Amino acid sequence: MLETDLSAPVKSYLEGHGYQVNCEVKNCDIVATKDDDVIVVELKTSINLTLIVQATNRQTLSDSVYVAVPAPNKKSRHWRGVITVLKRLELGLLLVETNPMGMTVSKQFDPMPYQGKKNSRRRRALLTEVAERSGDYNIGGSTKTMLMTAYRENAILIAYCLSQLGPTSPKQLRQHGTGEKTTGILSNNHYDWFQRVEKGVYKLTDKGEVESKSFKVIYKKAITHFKNGQQG
Repeated sequence: MLETDLSAPVKSYLEGHGYQVNCEVKNCDIVATKDDDVIVVELKTSINLTLIVQATNRQTLSDSVYVAVPAPNKKSRHWRGVITVLKRLELGLLLVETNPMGMTVSKQFDPMPYQGKKNSRRRRALLTEVAERSGDYNIGGSTKTMLMTAYRENAILIAYCLSQLGPTSPKQLRQHGTGEKTTGILSNNHYDWFQRVEKGVYKLTDKGEVESKSFKVIYKKAITHFKNGQQG
């Protein structure tokens, strides 16, 4: 079993409890939000020191941090010791089990409210990233995979607008709903998708034309957004 195999059942479990779930947000495997409640879940195929370090780091973002691992075949003395460590660290535990009906998730225990210092800046960044995404397009536990972020979604929208408008200023692009971060995305040019042709005017590069289209779901949303703006 891979970490990514745990993502779908844990996501379904949280959604079943009324949470909005996003995977791979600001280095967190899974982030679930409901009103002011924020849950962070770290996925691993076994409980090890790496998982412990990751999970305790996430406690600066949320009082509700869980680790999710496959259910053990046998609850040995070692496993009981692991449970003791998790509880002392104030972490919650979710177990993922494979059975004839598929994969199910059971909550073993909730985390205790974290008594240490919170990082309000990182928490705001986490919640902003969740709010600015149009949906969940990643798989929790992914490594060496190109992730869909709010920044990338915005860049794809800008790329599509440039493909339709030709060389354009950030102000004109914002009039098509590309948002307040348009100038920064164009000037930073993180993906090498844009080229400044003169002061305050940008065009789409060949690389940008090809790569932005490869994110088909988001590209289709960009098309719809642009057309709706034209009609408005």
